Formats: sequence, C-alpha cells, structure tokens
Amino acid sequence: MDQTSYIIPPGTPVLVTGATGFTGSLLVRKLANAGARVSAIARASSKVEPLRDLNIRWFRGDVYDPATVAAAMADATYVFHVAAAYREAKYADEMYRRVHVASTQLLAQAALKNPNFQRFIHVSTVGVLGHIEHPPADEAAPMNPGDVYQETKAEAELWLREFGPKHGLPFTVIRPAAIYGPGDTRLLKFFKMAARRWLFLPGHSRGLYHLVHVEDLTDVLMLAAAHPAALNEVFICGNLECVSLEQIARIVAGELGTRFTVVRLPAAPLFLAADACEWICRKLGVEPPIHRRRLAFFTKDRSFDTRKLRDRLGYQMQYSNEAGLTETTRWYCDHGWLKRKRFI
Repeated sequence: MDQTSYIIPPGTPVLVTGATGFTGSLLVRKLANAGARVSAIARASSKVEPLRDLNIRWFRGDVYDPATVAAAMADATYVFHVAAAYREAKYADEMYRRVHVASTQLLAQAALKNPNFQRFIHVSTVGVLGHIEHPPADEAAPMNPGDVYQETKAEAELWLREFGPKHGLPFTVIRPAAIYGPGDTRLLKFFKMAARRWLFLPGHSRGLYHLVHVEDLTDVLMLAAAHPAALNEVFICGNLECVSLEQIARIVAGELGTRFTVVRLPAAPLFLAADACEWICRKLGVEPPIHRRRLAFFTKDRSFDTRKLRDRLGYQMQYSNEAGLTETTRWYCDHGWLKRKRFI
C-alpha cells in the first residue's frame, strides 16, 4: 500500500496539543515541513523556543480551558490530541481528569462546530490495558488501567469512542507503546541502570515491554489522520515484537561496552515503600524518588499484537528494537547523558 497517497494536503489548518512535549514537538515539525498550517496549544510555562524556526500559531493556555480551546479550534480541519499529564507530585488526581478527559470533551465538541472538520486523532496509551496476564493483547482486549493516569486516559478514550459515532465526529485512536528515541528522558533512567555493574529488577515477572520509536509514532499519527481505513478505529502502535527489560538493558550495555549482573528484588516491600514515599513527598510538594507507577514499569508484562496497524494501514516500522535502542544510546552518549566505558 502506498502510504504517500494518504497525506494531509499542504495548507490545511491543523491543531496539535502537547506540542512542546517529546512526541508533540517532532509531530509539529513534521506537519509544518509538510506544508500544514499548524496551530498549537501550550501552557504559559511551556518552552516554545526550540520550535521558533517553525511557522506555528501559538495559543497560550491550558488545554482544558474552554476559551483557549474554542479559539484554537476555530478553523482546525484536523486535531492531534497529544497532550498528557505525567506523574508528578504537584498534580492532584483531578489534574489528570482535566488534562485527559475534560480537554478531549472540549476539543471534540468544538470540532463539531467546524463543517470542514476531517478527523480527531486521539493519542491514548497501551497503559489503558494494564498488566497483560496472557500476552499478547490486541485492540479488543478489556481495559484494566492500574493508576490515575491510565484510568483517565481510558475514560477519555471511551468517551470519544461513544461520542464520535453518536454525533458524526470522525476520529482515530492511537495507543502508543512505550515511546522512546533521541531526546527522550523517561527511559533515560533505565538506560543509566544498564550502564552499571548490577541491574536491580523488582519482582520475577518476565518484564515484557513493547516499544515504539518516536519517528515511527509521529509518522503513524500523520498517516492515520488521512487514511480512510483508520476512520473511527483504534490502533495499538508498537513494534512487531516485544522485548524484555533485561534484553533492553543488554542492547544498551552492548553499545556502551559494559556488562552487568541481574539482581532480583522482592517487589511487595518496594511497593509499600513507594506508597509511603509518594504520600510523604506529595505532602511536601516534592517529586518522589520512587512511586508505584515507576515500580510497575519493572513488574508488569506489556506485550501486544500490533498486526492491525500493519494490516489496515500498511505501515511498516522503520526502527527495530535493536536499531532504535542502539541509536538512542549513541545519542545519549553524544550529548553527555551516558558514557561508553568498560568494566575491568
């Protein structure tokens, strides 16, 4: 299937939320370079300087603010809803509902006012499925969110999937697997763990993990916006195969020239300690060094059947797990975030 047949025509007005984040910043760059008229919503505190070279119309405000959304959506033909609230001690649970659920509702309702609107691209997460007891899971697997981030992401997705057909709003839901690539910071901590002599892993699960390179994800988002087979569908966006956390660490260590020994730790006491740490840190208004969601990264199996994306949209991933992890490790080294060395 020729993917170039499904593109957003140059000059088309598009809106991107979360445009200053890791995924959003690459997406707006690709859209602008493709000739789209890009608008973006960004909080007053968001740094837009790295995107100053692009012709982007900025709407400064919260993505759940009705006035900001109404102004930004006035002429949008496509909306890419990428904005997300990640676990931080300063956020109360209600903030996740605002960023994920309220924003989705406001954007969708505003889209109905534009007779030229084409598609709502909603970025959800594979986290809405939670721990996969019998992997791999596909798009039809029951939702089983495990924390407030995943719960509100699931709530927003389900609301849109009900609202869209009922009101004639065209949409596509993309559930990315773990997003990574040069510039990512969320998986950097694990890359640094792989550079040490001892790799401490909580629990005894296989630690299955599904990855998607940010280059692939942003290409999929743009393809899904214009592809007729993506209309009102849900797609898991991840590589052909999953990989274990230990395998990820060994690929990273291989590029760094290091070796490690895996040490397994009992998970239950760590979860209790994480809960106490998060409760105390939230009271103090500081970031907890460890919390339940971070521990879940090590103890949950998240493996998925990604055939639907390939079969329906014809998309083939550019980055294998090994190629993408190696490239990212090299980028970290080039920017001083990791160092190549050999243990003696």
